[in-house]
Amino acid sequence: MQSVLQSVTGLGPQPVQPDDLSGRTAVVVGGAFGIGFEVSRALANAGCRVLMVNRKQEQGEDAKATIAAESPGAQVEWHECDVGNLAQVRDVFTRLREENLMKEEGGGRLDYLVLSAGINTNAGGLDADGIDRHFGVNFLGQFYVVNLLWPVLRRTAKAHPGSRPRVVFEASEMHRTAPRNVHFASLDEINDETLGPTERYGRTKLAMILFAKYGLVERVIKENEDDILAVSVHPGAVNTAMQQQWKDAYPGLTGKLLTWAMLAFGRDVKQGSYSALWALTSEKVRNGWYYSDPDQPGKESSQASDPNLGTALWDLSHRIIKEKLGDDALVDWKTCA
Repeated sequence: MQSVLQSVTGLGPQPVQPDDLSGRTAVVVGGAFGIGFEVSRALANAGCRVLMVNRKQEQGEDAKATIAAESPGAQVEWHECDVGNLAQVRDVFTRLREENLMKEEGGGRLDYLVLSAGINTNAGGLDADGIDRHFGVNFLGQFYVVNLLWPVLRRTAKAHPGSRPRVVFEASEMHRTAPRNVHFASLDEINDETLGPTERYGRTKLAMILFAKYGLVERVIKENEDDILAVSVHPGAVNTAMQQQWKDAYPGLTGKLLTWAMLAFGRDVKQGSYSALWALTSEKVRNGWYYSDPDQPGKESSQASDPNLGTALWDLSHRIIKEKLGDDALVDWKTCA
């Protein structure tokens, strides 16, 4: 509906299409499907080398074929990884860092890191590490991705002054639905079975906003004096296959009504990519900010503006990864590739 309104009236999100990104490299987690694919597509069509990472091979093959048909010379790769499996994240992204991104023939750089992998409200249960699946896939696995690739982002910033590598999280206005009593104090709290699917989903989007602002900017970028940008964005209510999951999360009339509302009034997937594309390329981006639309600062919830919650999330994320994979699992944030 919003795509129709925008074409007829000019209302809605204004199109964002990057121009010449030749020589740049991007990693898009969740980049072969949905909003992530539209981000990958736009970057690749602008000449950027794009590494898409997804769990399903058929999505990767379809994404590569679509982009190749549009831009025969596009540099596009697909790599398989389930970000709900921390050991797999470590193996895949360590290999990407050491054997791909750091190789001079591949450009030896990483300019854009987009965290767009996600599951919606219907996917309950625990992931491969015994962690609430929403938290593991939508946040913790991608937190670990950022950590593993940070040395390449730092190297790029130092080797190419003014390039300002960027990390963009696909957060959401749904961060407002996080539990009122969230503390990020323990894994037991994360795995609380009394929470509803919307609360669990909203908590992951809250975590993204907190991590960008109070984790990366306050604890890494400022301390390292890194010339790197980290922001979170809201894509809008988007007509993706994920909207069908409301019917699974809320059986009966409620789920049907939620699905109908999202599909009837939501943006198309291409429009959903505009916020991330703007954050990746605009000179107006402010470090650590949350944007609800291109060039539109979002009004964060009180939880998303709580530095104590940011500290608790930072500490818990490190603690869980070390408990699952060992004390040496995390890369020192001061390391430069």
